[in-house]
Amino acid sequence: MTRRTRVLVVDDSAFMRKMIAELLGAEPDVEVVGSARNGEEGVALTQSLRPDVVTLDIEMPVMDGLTALRTIMAKCATPVVMLSSLTADGGDITMRALRYGAADFVHKPSGAISLDIAKVRDELVSKVRAAATVDVRRLAPSVLPVPAMPAAAPVSPEAPRRAPTAGPADRLVAIGTSTGGPRALQAVVPFLPADLPAGVLIVQHMPPKFTKSLADRLNADSQIEVREAQPGDTVTTGVALLAPGDYHMRVTADRRIELTQDPPLWGVRPAVDVMLDSAVRLFERRMLAVVMTGMGRDGRDGCVQVRQAGGRVVAEHEETCVVYGMPRAVVEAGVADEVLPLPQIAAAISRIAARL
Repeated sequence: MTRRTRVLVVDDSAFMRKMIAELLGAEPDVEVVGSARNGEEGVALTQSLRPDVVTLDIEMPVMDGLTALRTIMAKCATPVVMLSSLTADGGDITMRALRYGAADFVHKPSGAISLDIAKVRDELVSKVRAAATVDVRRLAPSVLPVPAMPAAAPVSPEAPRRAPTAGPADRLVAIGTSTGGPRALQAVVPFLPADLPAGVLIVQHMPPKFTKSLADRLNADSQIEVREAQPGDTVTTGVALLAPGDYHMRVTADRRIELTQDPPLWGVRPAVDVMLDSAVRLFERRMLAVVMTGMGRDGRDGCVQVRQAGGRVVAEHEETCVVYGMPRAVVEAGVADEVLPLPQIAAAISRIAARL
């Protein structure tokens, strides 16, 4: 008999505790082992019950969710899925939670009686299942890899950036990631040089409204410009465009960005494979695909296309992945030119982009 995923629910609302517990408990492979009314109780029960996953509200009395998260990661590291109505407009709070070690997050619909929580049932269940598979050692803030490469210090968005070849890009770096991705991107994108001779496209599995906060955070720390993609943007040398949550991102024949709400692929939108499929048609051998931490197989088929077109493929090594799913699919397909730990990926991108 398969062992069930043991979950602790932490929320100050009795209604939400009951609703979340019922949604998760209805799954045959999930067992809700307890609930807590605030962060302090949540920390204590995490230590005593040792659940596989904690769902954690952000705004609570006695001890708030962010404080509880940091305490859990310090005292009894456990995969945590943040769940709060604040996250719809509080992208910065979500980014902080991910930096503090949260495995993922789910937007809890707001309202006096949040019956709409049923609308996020599938997302909640899938993210709890995914969290149960993560390497919790990779979530702790103290183990965030620092790329072992010489690089200029990160700059603020207002600081001038050096992009001597700025203009429509004739080479492309395409990056795809999912669970654990925001932290992985933080260990790669800020270390790309300002004169990177390629445009950059990024697909991170995220819901709407959070990708802009992620792009702004990366932009503040990076030497290249990073921003959330908009329809009609041109793929430009030295600029990274991040796919908005809930929109597939494609590249058109004139190197412009097209955003669509076509059906999800592999259960996600945006999907890495959608982006790679369109980009490889244009850039062919002048393209590098990079697939990093995440659950599932999104990116595998696109990487096969990139290799068939003569482009290059890099996959993150298992030793640094929070979830070794997407990179594993690429490696097992036999199309990865290099399989590298996270601290070496930025240097590899710079090296390979110069030779495409």
